[in-house]
Amino acid sequence: MRITANFDAGNIDVLNIEDKNNIQLAIRPDVGEEFFQWFNFRLSGEVGGKYVLNIMNAGEASYLEGWENYQAVASYDRQHWFRLPTSYQDGKLTIVAELACETIQIAYFAPYSYERHQDLLAAVQTHPLVTLEHLGDTLDKRDLTLVKIGDGDTNKRNIWITARQHPGETMAEWLVEGLLYSLLDSDNANSRLLLDKANFYIVPNMNPDGSVRGHLRTNAAGTNLNREWASPSLDKSPEVFYVIKKMEETGVDLFYDVHGDEALPYAFLAGSQGTPSYNERLAHLRDRFSDALKLANADFQTEVGYEIDAPGEANMTLATHWVAERFDCLANTLEMPFKDNDNLPDTEMGWSPERSIQLGEASLIAMLAVVDDLR
Repeated sequence: MRITANFDAGNIDVLNIEDKNNIQLAIRPDVGEEFFQWFNFRLSGEVGGKYVLNIMNAGEASYLEGWENYQAVASYDRQHWFRLPTSYQDGKLTIVAELACETIQIAYFAPYSYERHQDLLAAVQTHPLVTLEHLGDTLDKRDLTLVKIGDGDTNKRNIWITARQHPGETMAEWLVEGLLYSLLDSDNANSRLLLDKANFYIVPNMNPDGSVRGHLRTNAAGTNLNREWASPSLDKSPEVFYVIKKMEETGVDLFYDVHGDEALPYAFLAGSQGTPSYNERLAHLRDRFSDALKLANADFQTEVGYEIDAPGEANMTLATHWVAERFDCLANTLEMPFKDNDNLPDTEMGWSPERSIQLGEASLIAMLAVVDDLR
């Protein structure tokens, strides 16, 4: 029996591996030790063997509600991800794996590897409307890459999409993958019309350092990027600094920031209602966008979500709030579950890369519904 997390986005410490019925593990915190919940490791053992894995520090994790009705994900081929029997009790998360192959990968959610990120960038750059722009270096000297799609016509709307400010929220980049491939599909009439009306600026991974390090929520400096938008700095949050610099060059007419939520088993939007300049125009656009997304994808719903901020009470360090206020534009955070969508449960898969991809495709229809009235 062997357990390793010595790979891209790996995260686990082995405390005791002597008894396969009581394997004791611990999640490594992000830099700064404020956040942890993401795990990602490989278990090798005997085919047909049953292994009981106990994450001993789960009771100290960042979002304890995230363990309620949660099931870990696993894969033998790193393509098809399914759920494993998982329970949480007395501060311990217990995962049971019965091996159909010698090695299984187990994670908090289906990983989106840095290699797959590179593959995505390489694939989309072959499209004639796509340009890749290097915005700057991260603290670990990785590329922060912007995918530009369009002809740059200043009469068109400018749509910005960011994902994985929180690196453990891998469903965000799965969504962007689906959105990108759908947007660049020449046989997709909706996408062709949308590209006639808008230029796209997409950052598929805002936090490549945290992604590779196996962090849940922070970058290489231990900074939560989605609390840096009011005053980013090159020493703590260069990722946000460079994106804002580019936004100031292009302007923003629609902003879509893609995330995952540990606790809530639903897909939903969090908007900019609490920003100082929120108005009826933005409220009307938000309603239309939300209604169109509900029609385009039944996984999306509007009944359950975050509490709406009172007028003028929004936290202006968050991306959606800061961008909405700075550019007087429609701005939303899209949240997806780590668990499942309780409205449409899937006991084998839960929320999955496939459902994230489909929600990304549907997001383009919602953008098409409002693009003519963004400014």
